[in-house]
Amino acid sequence: MMTDHATWGFTASTGLAFSRADIVDAHFDACRDTYLDLLCRVGIRTGWHILDAGCGPGGYLPHLAALVGPRGAVSAVDLAPENVVAADARDTGARVRQGDLTELPYADDSFDVAWCANAVQYLDDERLRRALAELRRVVRPGGLVAVKDLDASTVTARPGPPFLFVDFFRAAAGTSGYARQLLRTRGLYQFLRAAGLSDVRQHCVLSEHYAPFTPAERAYYGQACARVAAKAGADPRWRPFLDPDHPDHPLNAPDGYLCEGNVLAVGTVP
Repeated sequence: MMTDHATWGFTASTGLAFSRADIVDAHFDACRDTYLDLLCRVGIRTGWHILDAGCGPGGYLPHLAALVGPRGAVSAVDLAPENVVAADARDTGARVRQGDLTELPYADDSFDVAWCANAVQYLDDERLRRALAELRRVVRPGGLVAVKDLDASTVTARPGPPFLFVDFFRAAAGTSGYARQLLRTRGLYQFLRAAGLSDVRQHCVLSEHYAPFTPAERAYYGQACARVAAKAGADPRWRPFLDPDHPDHPLNAPDGYLCEGNVLAVGTVP
């Protein structure tokens, strides 16, 4: 699996693709409005104790702290030790520790809600089931488990071949577990139901970006498109994506457009 991830790039010390702090923070900054919109749909209440499961370098922590307020509490866990250090350095008051989503270092019924963003893309189906069982275990009855992730079947760049990215992910899924997991996202609601959660609901929201692009959008999509293009190989249709300054890159087109879908699935612990 690590060989698979290494070919995608931006690996953290865990060897997982696109998990290095700089690319994670760049993605958060580029898609901030969509990310925070989905966070607000969960139903987090003031005074609650929330777990950020797979917190990365901690981009969500200030926003989680604001939602639960001074009477609430935020805990966070991540697999990569350097992400734990970065998240703790944000000085949000969150209690951050290192740990695995499939073996969470918390007692039963410790939290009112578990928030897991952009992390289950790294888990195959069996490990995803184990992680959801753990999230259910550490959330009290009546509490919420919320999982948010990228849906690669919606990735689009214009101008350019309309299905270039989607066709790439579908082809890559034949040999790459990571690609398969990025295409699995709209089935998250089924995994939450199978985990025994009730009142499961799911939302898919497009994060759409139009020219002229902001510096944050250019910073993230320039890097991300280049890595996918490099992995795609010799197909000449990918050539403009290798260089964010290429005149035919969507980032430089007056009618440029970039889009990705984000899915939020939420269930209640019985």
